[in-house]
Amino acid sequence: EGQFNQPIGFDFLTHLDDTLEVLAYNAHIAMGENPDDFGTWEYFRPMWWESVLKGDDLLRDRMALALSEIFVISLESGLYDYTEAFASFYQVLYNDSYGNFRDLLYNVTMHPAMGVYLSHFNNPKSDPSINRFPDENYAREIMQLFSIGLYELNQDGTRVLDANGDPIPTYDQAEIREFAKVFTGLGPSKWSRYVDPVDSLMYGPINFGDCLWCTDLTAPMKMFDDSHEPGPKNLLNGVTIPSGQTGMEDVNDAIDNIFNHSNVAPFIGRLLIQRLVKSNPTPEYIG
Repeated sequence: EGQFNQPIGFDFLTHLDDTLEVLAYNAHIAMGENPDDFGTWEYFRPMWWESVLKGDDLLRDRMALALSEIFVISLESGLYDYTEAFASFYQVLYNDSYGNFRDLLYNVTMHPAMGVYLSHFNNPKSDPSINRFPDENYAREIMQLFSIGLYELNQDGTRVLDANGDPIPTYDQAEIREFAKVFTGLGPSKWSRYVDPVDSLMYGPINFGDCLWCTDLTAPMKMFDDSHEPGPKNLLNGVTIPSGQTGMEDVNDAIDNIFNHSNVAPFIGRLLIQRLVKSNPTPEYIG
């Protein structure tokens, strides 16, 4: 209880300074690594260690680490040179460690680091004339890895079986396509710290499709309705998002649809038990 009531003890974004970057570079060289292979993602490591070793909120640190192993982003991606993306994304996990899972799922969905890693950042609506359709990457992973898994579950984590004794899929390719429509139109909301203020004034607001380097990767993505897939979307358990909504209404309805699925508690519960307590929890423990 004492740990649970500890205030948030670390702000990763305030540690984006040259001192830690120098420390990260020196550590990179000390390990015998090639100087040319240093990416600013290594700058995040000293921040993480500082939080873990010096903070008083160990439980929050453990929860954030567990969540980072579920809601995964990776340096093996376009994020390689963007320390601020890792720092900001981890801050979301850290801040939401004791919160509501629906809020966490929404904040992860809207974070540009996740948008870049699972490619729903600058994901445009369909254009059949050029054979372009919404990217399905995040639509698949938000269900398979982040919330409900592949098969219907009982509340103790065991699989629900059909009359033939076979597991029942939670979704199929048709539902992936429908969720992919939801996660279109999300793009940058602010210019990055790398953009000269004079240039940002000259160009005005940042636009859908603008470059990763130009984007503030610490600010949640913005919905650009002109680039969002119109029309109804057929989601899980017979729920249909009606036509005519804004893009953000679609996103919120989709998050609600996933959050309210009966698999969320046993699926996520098992993953957290494995990371915080034991690797092979019994059905009774999960229940």
